[in-house]
Amino acid sequence: MSVRVRFAPSPTGYLHIGGARTALFNWLYARHTGGTFVLRVEDTDDARNSREAVDVILDGLRWLGLDWDEGPVSGDAMQESRGDRGPYFQSQRGEIYQRRIRELLDKNLAYEHEGAVKFRMTREPVTIPDLVAGDVVRKLTDREEADPDFVIVRSDGKSVFHLVNVVDDIEMGITHVIRGEDHLSNTSKHVELFKAFGVAAPKFAHIPLILNNDGSKMSKRDTGASMTAYMEGGYLPSAVVNYLSLLGWSPKDDTEVMPTAELIDRFDLPGVQRANARFDMAKLDWLNFEHIRVLPAANFKSRALGQLQATGIAIANRDPAYTDAALALCTDKIKNLNDVASYIGFFFRDEVEIDPEAAAQALTPENKPHLASLREAYAGLDKFDGETLQEALKATATAREVKNKVLVMPARVACTGSKVGPSLYDLMEVLGQAEVLKRFDAALVTM
Repeated sequence: MSVRVRFAPSPTGYLHIGGARTALFNWLYARHTGGTFVLRVEDTDDARNSREAVDVILDGLRWLGLDWDEGPVSGDAMQESRGDRGPYFQSQRGEIYQRRIRELLDKNLAYEHEGAVKFRMTREPVTIPDLVAGDVVRKLTDREEADPDFVIVRSDGKSVFHLVNVVDDIEMGITHVIRGEDHLSNTSKHVELFKAFGVAAPKFAHIPLILNNDGSKMSKRDTGASMTAYMEGGYLPSAVVNYLSLLGWSPKDDTEVMPTAELIDRFDLPGVQRANARFDMAKLDWLNFEHIRVLPAANFKSRALGQLQATGIAIANRDPAYTDAALALCTDKIKNLNDVASYIGFFFRDEVEIDPEAAAQALTPENKPHLASLREAYAGLDKFDGETLQEALKATATAREVKNKVLVMPARVACTGSKVGPSLYDLMEVLGQAEVLKRFDAALVTM
């Protein structure tokens, strides 16, 4: 039997990280088994749903690289230009639900009640076989004992989540339902609906919840809850995929940094853990750094230049060799692509934007004669490479009877405007002798 899984989000305005992780687990399992990943949108709530909300979800999935395998052709020109099919929309499947409702009514497994339709729920405990949680026995609550039957069609004629969820899983031949543990409480109803339709239920795998680092439940307002934060926040999709995969799943060893191809190869449901996962932004940042530093040079360059241009830094008229040399100084240093401009933006500005705090500490009257001496030493160099620059600075410090750092910080702030950044000698080599002297002169005037 070929594996068929699905991701069925409700478009409510944003893609939650928990939903993205659910989509990822389904996608990884489909790719690992050679199965099919189905995307369907649960948009039956007219008051909450909008096309813009759907697009937010689709854009998030595309950014992560989670391509779905089938769906109806919608006639959307943009969609067709991307080469993908549309997701299934439950709002377009009303006739299918009506047919299934009639089936239950005809079997006397459902009945009309005050304008609605209710399903005749079993009065016995329901056992839910789960690939993650094990066999879960769901007993009736005290409230349900009097009337465990539940509404499957509201009085306004709209089919409810429990019905359409099961009907779609049947119609689409879903073999495995991989979803958040918060759905486990609903699953006894779904098991009984599958029985009512005379269909074997798919295999369930309820994956652990994602909590904040302090153990509280993550809400949409918490840091890291929305996928938009990563899409706009300088993260690589591969790093986010890597991190999400580790929220509730673990390979058989201690490997943590994995490209998507390796995740596909290693992911399987037995590796899903029972305990809830805790979101750790510091770990995500570390993984992002690890993924950035192994990017192919052309890929990193494209992304870095895009970030520079997004901040208004013009690079079009720069010598390509100069640009490449500047980029090379941050390939294995930055944790976030949004840091590119603050880290090496000074290379592409005609005038240095000096941080006031850095100036107050480094560009002082006491340091002026030291920087002036270094400027004189650098002006007399015939060779302007990192090693020569370092030796010249050490010699100047010795001659002035000060420590190297007394010269290093003023030189750095003069050249970059900041106290942090690439190696001082490497960045001065890239800037070149004329530009370094020009920036020293500008700083000396202010001291």
